[in-house]
Amino acid sequence: MLSTTLRTLRTRWVTFAGSFVALSLGVALIAVMGLALASSLDAPERGPERFAAAPVVVKGQDTLVVSTSIGDRTQKLAQPRAVPDGTVAKLRDLGTVVEDRSFAVRAEDGPADLVGHPWSTAAFAPYRLDAGRAPEAADEIVVSGDWARPGTRVRTGDGTMRVVGTVTGLGFENAVFYTDARAAELSPRSLQLVVDADAAAVREAVRGSVGVQVLTADARRYADADPDRDSEALTAMNAMFGTAGGVTGFVSVFVVASTFAFAVAQRRREFGLLRTAGATPGQLRRMVVAEALAVGVAASAAGCVLASCGAPALAEWAAGERLAPRWFTIGDYTWPYHLAFWTGLLVALCGVLAASWRAGRTGPTEALCEASVETRPMTPGRRLCGAALLITAAVTLALALVTNPGDLLHRKTYVGRPMLLISAAALLAPALVRPLARLIAWLPARLPGAGGMLVRENAAAGARRTAAVAAPVLVTVALAGSLLGATATLGEAKATEVRERTAADFVVTSAGDAGFDEATLRRLRAVSGAEVSASSASAVYVLEDGVALVRSGARAAEPGPLAATARLPLAAGKVSDLDDGSIIVNEEWEKHTVGERVEVWLGDGTRRSLRIAAVMTTGTGDNGVYVTPRNAPAAPVDRVDVRLADGADAGTVAAGLRRAVRVSGGEVLARDTWVRATYPETDRTTRAGFLLVLGIALLYTGISLANTMVMATSDRVRELAALRLAGATRWQVLRLVGAEALVVVMVGGLLGALVAGLNLAGLWGALGLLSVRTSIEIPWATLAAVLGACAVVAVLSAAAPAGLALRRGAVELAGARE
Repeated sequence: MLSTTLRTLRTRWVTFAGSFVALSLGVALIAVMGLALASSLDAPERGPERFAAAPVVVKGQDTLVVSTSIGDRTQKLAQPRAVPDGTVAKLRDLGTVVEDRSFAVRAEDGPADLVGHPWSTAAFAPYRLDAGRAPEAADEIVVSGDWARPGTRVRTGDGTMRVVGTVTGLGFENAVFYTDARAAELSPRSLQLVVDADAAAVREAVRGSVGVQVLTADARRYADADPDRDSEALTAMNAMFGTAGGVTGFVSVFVVASTFAFAVAQRRREFGLLRTAGATPGQLRRMVVAEALAVGVAASAAGCVLASCGAPALAEWAAGERLAPRWFTIGDYTWPYHLAFWTGLLVALCGVLAASWRAGRTGPTEALCEASVETRPMTPGRRLCGAALLITAAVTLALALVTNPGDLLHRKTYVGRPMLLISAAALLAPALVRPLARLIAWLPARLPGAGGMLVRENAAAGARRTAAVAAPVLVTVALAGSLLGATATLGEAKATEVRERTAADFVVTSAGDAGFDEATLRRLRAVSGAEVSASSASAVYVLEDGVALVRSGARAAEPGPLAATARLPLAAGKVSDLDDGSIIVNEEWEKHTVGERVEVWLGDGTRRSLRIAAVMTTGTGDNGVYVTPRNAPAAPVDRVDVRLADGADAGTVAAGLRRAVRVSGGEVLARDTWVRATYPETDRTTRAGFLLVLGIALLYTGISLANTMVMATSDRVRELAALRLAGATRWQVLRLVGAEALVVVMVGGLLGALVAGLNLAGLWGALGLLSVRTSIEIPWATLAAVLGACAVVAVLSAAAPAGLALRRGAVELAGARE
């Protein structure tokens, strides 16, 4: 049988070439994603940046530590504490103390990420003047980079400033340096300071100050802005590449298995001849497995070679799109290659086992009869597996809706759930192909001529062939509809929540992290015809089940103005009952009964016992909690909701609000404009990850679809010859082949749309149970583009081999070998 295997590989090279391409690309995808994921597990050690030349940095408490029965639990404080005044006085006795301040700066024609500092801290980076001089007056600044030169006047949110000097940028920030006095006015709170003294003496001085840290050597990096950005970037990359790897791995395994199974299924006539010649079922199975093994080894090896070239390109793209840090590169790992190689080989073998087992069990005469018409396109095992997956998807969805509908809103759930339905639809596709093909071709079949009828009958009769070609289209359309539809539906749900919850006519937002000062708030409250509700962003922390320290985002506002400008989705209680001794929580909290008391830690780490004044519904999970300003110490006012008083003119009030915030640089937006601009805050990494997944899936689908179409068309040489002998012209045959390809793509598109619709319906049902009324957002434009691309690829891939075959005469075609 070995010689037969080798001859088969040589004579049916088109079939095996399609399998080889599909498998090698699938292995390459798995290996590339594995390499990217492995490389995102470790970050290089980052040294101090802003304080690389500072002797000692003293930092106030910025972490909440709570002891539990299983160890300490920590969370970053929303409002870190400054170094206590008494401690600062002790430090001044040891040496020079320089207070550090950082605040956002907005400047016309300047970088969007400008950050302000006192000039006295420039020496600790160190920054050195390369032009001009240090700032000496309140309206003078020094900038880093080359976006402004000495003598230039720059309009900022703090007024017009004169650039008197420049320093060379160090790459980690775009800095603006003010005089120390002006910086203190713009950012009154100093959370850390530099001490020019012996480190041991500094530690002795801060002993007894709760949470105060003394940073020296490499630990000084924790005083830099966002010191955890590398670990956060790694977490984001792990999520992105993990999602992309899981989905692309599923797509590649799915398509490869389908391609190999189809390659074996279309050789039933050959198997029948071999059985007639005396081959035993075992010999047939061994031959098919040997063929798959030969193709699998070669294709898996080629895929690993492709991955070694593609992985660095992916890393470069991710860094260039700022989805990964600048230092991100592909490391020297071998396990992704092993995983991809053996997965590809296993999938190739599994893809042919079922078909080869069926071919080996068939008698010679039965096999020859079955080779002409597919009387049984589905085996009992395939029906059973498809039904089991379908029932599993339905049962798990029902259980989730009944027990925990909020879990369906999580990314890991709405990314993984479509896989069950896609697999079920693909397994059951041969049973669905005939009715769908007849439905799609119903109208063309009633047009004059036999073309429409032939298209309908060919697609319906070759159910297995149609299902195999439609499988890649099914996967791509289902993924595009499910993933993009889920994110769009959740985004619209969040926007709907905010829109319904906001009763204000205008929303005023601050320009930077410092928020609005008291003078600006007084001017806003003085605007005639405006009812003003100022609020701050903070957080509260609660220990649930005695072991989990949970952080909840909080808004701090006075209850009266809050009730006038907001419609909170309350399940119990009243907003007006909120006071300094109470809190409004949501139903996700372990304790959520009005009147109960909860032990919480405020944004600055202060422990309080608060009474539950009201309870909000869960919603999409972003409802957070509400407290009064007294329970959000040091949280700056960053948003002001404004409602028009009876009879007030909207234009006049808007003009007054803009005048009130002109000095501070705030922005005045109408409610709907603010909702569109602010919600949903779609995570850029998540969106990029989905686009990466869909881009790879579409590319892979196109190549696999082309392969499968070429394989299917090349196997229909005698059928094309029969059409030519019956009187059809060359162009009529080509049009027929193209129309059949379009019908097959439509079948895959309908199955994919059905899967996506069922997934989105489950998500919509979960939102309804969580009291969120929203519409299902279907990405019609994306689905149309995907379907159109698949149609173009399918028609070209079917027409090209058919056109080449039709260059020979009809009689010659009729005598051609298959």
